[in-house]
Amino acid sequence: MLMAKNKIILKVNIKEKKQTAKHQSKTLEIGFASLLRFKTVGNKRPQLLICVETSSMSIDPNAQLPLAFVDEDPSSGSGDDVNMLDGHNKRQSVTQSSAGRRKRSRKATGDAIVDAMLEIAAASKMRATAIMKNTSASMDEFDLELDEMELVAAAAGYYYYNSITRQPCHSLSPSGSGFMTEVLNGHDDVCREMFRMDKHVFHKLCDTLRQRGMLRDTAGVMIEEQLAIFLNIIGHNERNRVIQERFQHSGETISRHFNNVLKAIKSLSREFLQPPPLSTPPEILRNNRFYPYFKDCIGVIDGMHIPAHVPAKDQSRFRNRKGILSQNVLAACTFDLQFIFVYPGWEGSVADSRVLRAVLDDPDQNFPNIPEGKYYLVDSGYSNIEGFIAPYQGVRYHLHEYRGANQLPRSAKELFNHRHAFLRNAIQRSFDVLKARFPILKLAPQYAFHIQRDIVIAACVIHNHIRREERNDWLFTGVEGRTVEEFPDYDDQPDMQMTTSIQEQIASSLRDSIAAAMWSDFINKWDEW
Repeated sequence: MLMAKNKIILKVNIKEKKQTAKHQSKTLEIGFASLLRFKTVGNKRPQLLICVETSSMSIDPNAQLPLAFVDEDPSSGSGDDVNMLDGHNKRQSVTQSSAGRRKRSRKATGDAIVDAMLEIAAASKMRATAIMKNTSASMDEFDLELDEMELVAAAAGYYYYNSITRQPCHSLSPSGSGFMTEVLNGHDDVCREMFRMDKHVFHKLCDTLRQRGMLRDTAGVMIEEQLAIFLNIIGHNERNRVIQERFQHSGETISRHFNNVLKAIKSLSREFLQPPPLSTPPEILRNNRFYPYFKDCIGVIDGMHIPAHVPAKDQSRFRNRKGILSQNVLAACTFDLQFIFVYPGWEGSVADSRVLRAVLDDPDQNFPNIPEGKYYLVDSGYSNIEGFIAPYQGVRYHLHEYRGANQLPRSAKELFNHRHAFLRNAIQRSFDVLKARFPILKLAPQYAFHIQRDIVIAACVIHNHIRREERNDWLFTGVEGRTVEEFPDYDDQPDMQMTTSIQEQIASSLRDSIAAAMWSDFINKWDEW
């Protein structure tokens, strides 16, 4: 094996029974900036020269090639061969590249080498065909041994791949890696992009985890870096291999810290997912369209479908109405876009109303107690019962239905439905911010299902933490003053098993009184609707 500038030249003797001039300078180019050349030097046996561009990778020139087909004649590794492939008059060592370039190109080079080796095998067969067309000799006389050539090509690729991937993982000091230093000392936008939050919010979360003893610094990885690993995975839906390269740790280290941080943040859920205050929310109190009509409303409830990765035997249960494998997540939030309650893990085929009924029937779920007279807003997929006010059935409801020439309401029920939909849009905005911050929730991560479920809880905890620490967070400000479009799901009908005559009568009476007061003021004052 010869080392040339940015190249590895693997020389292998190919057995033959007959020498002819046709063997000389046979060349086939096969892509990936690679060269497959057969050469006869003097009276020596022809050699297979495999030249693969290394993209300025760092390769140990003293590494030994563990192959049985290495050229036995040391003189065949002369400068003549290098001249033919590289255009230099003497052997040159591989230049040591920077660590940053190695990180960026190693994965791409490793993927491309597989394709290159397959093309080498194909090229060997093409060469055999070309030789047969240009000579009357039989294939047995050449004895090209194509299988042997393919094995040599594969071995060359294996050696080359190992030579660029067996770089030692740097043991990071407690002061943090270069990546961490770059992010935390760089522009604020870099921190927002990589960690999905502002710097001071990130440090506050680290301090909370450290002070509570939920995480601890290790010899090589501080809590800041552990949290950064977790946020990079859920904030960019990155694979373990990508995070290994970014933080220069082994796959086991990445996986261990990911699970530790996930467990720690999940344990904060009781603190960050708190029942709503019993006073009238400011978002209602300051708006004449909603106050005093919805003064007793304390939040919004809805279901959120998140793509799920499940075994084949469970897929029928997790396939929702749209044919997508998903978990149905029940969530409640305030009008301040903070989550009150999150219950993930239900099969995508299960109706929202059934999930809510299961939560209310199970005391272990710790759903916040609803004080007498207070209620949540729910959509038409839920029943209108005490504590949960739904819109009127059979009356236009969604905001896009109140546009154009038909924008004005024609009855008290339509006016109620419009304002109900406008208020309930808070949970759609919360979902929108949550998924925009953590794209892992938009796809089906290939983790065990209990990990997928816990990721949803952890994402909601971080969502609330950011909302409390930074009111001007760029994702929250992006949804202020606008509505997130929501289209009706006509298959989602209320679950009648959840209703009782008394509960339904109380809820219907409350809804009718709100609608009547609202319509009276709208007709008489005619200010805004």
